[in-house]
Amino acid sequence: MAGLRIGGLASGMDTDSIVFELMKAERLPLNKLTQNKQLLEWQRDDYREMNKLLQDFDKFIFDNMTLQSNLIKKKVTSSDTSAVTATANSSAANINTKISVTQTAKSATWISTKETTFMSGAQSTLNLMVTNGDGTTTDNIELVIEAIDTVDDVLSKLSKKTELGISAFRDSETGKVVMTKKDTGENTSIKLNDEVTASVFRSLGFEDALAENELNVGAEGSKGQNAKFSINGLSTSRTTNTFTIDNVTYTLHKENSEATIALSNDTDNMVDKIVQFVNKYNEMLEKINGKLTEERYRSYQPLSTEEQESMTEKQVEQWEERAKSGLIKNDSILSSGLSKMRNDFYSPVSGTAVNSDYSQLTQIGIKTSSNYLEKGKLIIDEAKLREAVEKDPLAVFQLFNASGTTTEEKGIARRVRDTISGTIKNIEQKAGKATFTNQQYMIGRNLTNINTQIDRFEDRLTKIEDRYWRQFTAMEKAIQQSNSQMSYLMQSFA
Repeated sequence: MAGLRIGGLASGMDTDSIVFELMKAERLPLNKLTQNKQLLEWQRDDYREMNKLLQDFDKFIFDNMTLQSNLIKKKVTSSDTSAVTATANSSAANINTKISVTQTAKSATWISTKETTFMSGAQSTLNLMVTNGDGTTTDNIELVIEAIDTVDDVLSKLSKKTELGISAFRDSETGKVVMTKKDTGENTSIKLNDEVTASVFRSLGFEDALAENELNVGAEGSKGQNAKFSINGLSTSRTTNTFTIDNVTYTLHKENSEATIALSNDTDNMVDKIVQFVNKYNEMLEKINGKLTEERYRSYQPLSTEEQESMTEKQVEQWEERAKSGLIKNDSILSSGLSKMRNDFYSPVSGTAVNSDYSQLTQIGIKTSSNYLEKGKLIIDEAKLREAVEKDPLAVFQLFNASGTTTEEKGIARRVRDTISGTIKNIEQKAGKATFTNQQYMIGRNLTNINTQIDRFEDRLTKIEDRYWRQFTAMEKAIQQSNSQMSYLMQSFA
């Protein structure tokens, strides 16, 4: 702990300024350490920015280029969308299908014939067996009616029993109960398995709608029905209006109608995805190459707090722009990653899954720019690409996504993702990521070492400053004592 500090009271010296100037010289090594720390932090951030570019490109490839269903899509058109619409997966054949709709599938609706007179008064348990439109059943679902339950409570419990698949409510105007089966199909039915259950439904107004324990739809209700239609002349039916035949999902909308569904390859989708892939690569390539060739201004070192205070905000911004420049110039990790990526693009894809007519990017209209300054930028001949996609979309897909045990057998998208993954890992070993501790990557360990040196040096500076003050304080005391003695002598000879 610093002792009592006496300024220049006796000597008249500006001790604070003198100590400050002396300490400026002592702090020079500390300032250098602080600058080195800042440069390492900026360099770490530059590496992580490059990793973010690589990760974004990798995510784009995964989301858009690796799934056949994303690249090879079918274009589906209907001659009458008010009658029939359809969707198709990539495996569907390019054919025309005529659908003639006789009737659409409908849900069953039960409407009570009388106004409800339900009054619980005692706890009871409903025992129902519900048959769905497709013929499957939900047997013995027990539902407890409490003594205090009202009509609306009972209907709410029926609706909330999701396995029953029923929506129930009471119309306040007529007092009648309406129940609707949520699915469609002609097999729908509700059976009341005991007299207690039948009694409750009679009190709900279904007194005239019970036959052999089965709930009738009533005069105003309607039975469920199947969809009936013909497909290319074949008459058939389904329990729902939406169904899949041979990788095509059809939806029927209107009875006594017909439509022709036509399938073709969605060339635009695949071409657009590949163009986006090339553009994303070129964008990433330009940004990383920009960092690798960035000028390094070694005379521009990080500014101290005192230096920043003596400059305008704009001057600080301009200074730091140069101080941050070129910190990963000619980096071997990034340079090697880009070089390997270029090789991934150039090398032909081999293996039985690949069509030899589409084993290289050049065969589908993608090649490297002849301008060496563009450092591997890809150029697209969209007309040639479109021609290849129209001719054999599956072969183009395999060019990008063929699997294999060797790099040569892997499709281009798979190769590039492997290269990106390896490059990201190498950068993380050097510059880490947000979840890493300093000890998990090289720059972090260097930062920890510098922080330790800074802490030690700051302790040393504190001791040096204390020593200067002790020396000046001792000098002030000596001068003060001398002045006192002089004053005493002068008084003695007066």
